[in-house]
Amino acid sequence: MSQRSRVLPGFGLSLGFTLAYLSLIVLIPLSAVFIKSLGIGWEGFWEIISSERILKSLQLSFTTAILAALINVVFGLLLAWCLVRYSFPGKRIVDALVDLPFALPTAVAGIALTSLYASSGWIGQYLEPMGIKVAYTPIGITLALIFIGIPFVVRTVQPVLADVETELEEAASALGANRFQIVTKIILPILFPALLTGFALAFARGVGEYGSVIFIAGNQPFKTEIAPLMIISRLEEYDYAGATTIAVVMLVISFFILFLINLLQAWVTRRTGRTAK
Repeated sequence: MSQRSRVLPGFGLSLGFTLAYLSLIVLIPLSAVFIKSLGIGWEGFWEIISSERILKSLQLSFTTAILAALINVVFGLLLAWCLVRYSFPGKRIVDALVDLPFALPTAVAGIALTSLYASSGWIGQYLEPMGIKVAYTPIGITLALIFIGIPFVVRTVQPVLADVETELEEAASALGANRFQIVTKIILPILFPALLTGFALAFARGVGEYGSVIFIAGNQPFKTEIAPLMIISRLEEYDYAGATTIAVVMLVISFFILFLINLLQAWVTRRTGRTAK
């Protein structure tokens, strides 16, 4: 039997090119970060990461990124559902607006959000009398991360939802299932891997976000200082070892969280027999 022709070269050459490209783009730069941070020794490394100011900034960055990603999963699913299942005037405009955070410079987004939610802003001036302060608080940071993360969830879930056959819902309804059972037993199990992917992408974008957050955060020590700001501050002080140390901690924590998400996604995929697109 003749060997089937392939468009790409053989496995060995393809794998070699892939590993070389991955090393140049990802592995070598990340290795340099680890090497630079370990150059100060374990005592210096621990002294930096045990600083209360650093710990507070790391806690703020990860908690707001996770919270924003969770909110985006809920509302991103609703937005994707409306775009896929319904027709309404201005649908194409709404669909295009979803991608706006991709195209808009993050600094512009941060300035716009700050102008809206500051005490004298169009929205903030009505919220502050009610005791709700958004700008220069963790709430504002979360809001900025929601803004830049929503497209990841919508664009991940949308094609999967479009492939879900409505006949499945009709069959379940004919067999006596109510709407809650249809959503929880049929639709969500199919969409869950895609939702996990959208959550992971939104979280990964949010945890390292700087431009859209720096303006609305206010940068108050121990309150609204994010970890990327601490890295920039160390770089401005020519403390490269300190900056890379903070970066290494963020990298390790992010990798651990994303690894757990991938494990959960693989488990759900085996259970449902579907893959996220």
